[in-house]
Amino acid sequence: MEGLSIDQPKAIRPAIWEAYWLWLETVAPTGGSRLAKAVTYAKNQKPYMENYLLDGRCSISNNIAKNIARPYAVGRKNFLFHDTVKGTRASSIIFNLVETAKLNNLNIYVYLETVLLYMPDYKKESEGIEELMPWSEMIQQRCQIKAKN
Repeated sequence: MEGLSIDQPKAIRPAIWEAYWLWLETVAPTGGSRLAKAVTYAKNQKPYMENYLLDGRCSISNNIAKNIARPYAVGRKNFLFHDTVKGTRASSIIFNLVETAKLNNLNIYVYLETVLLYMPDYKKESEGIEELMPWSEMIQQRCQIKAKN
């Protein structure tokens, strides 16, 4: 349902779910089989599964969230070598900056370079720190990934 407005998926989804639940009632798996367990599970989860019908922006899949968390999960083994609280804190800050840059379609290297270059200027005067946020106009102009033609 990519490329649709927020209201379009919200309008389409109830019909799809109604067809799914009607089909599920016709399934007659053998008792104790994996399919029987899956059908029972789906029926028990019906009220929770339909929560995503309330908002057209919600996705039935959590793949986006999984992909965001993956770099952290992969790095866990490396975190065993963090031997100070400061090192752990620095690593978590970098992870957050990188993931935020990805979500805002920024060139990660250029974004980190810009933030690390300008951050010392705001150490004593934090009023302008908003300029370093990934959604600021300055950062968007400087670090936006150029579309390939």
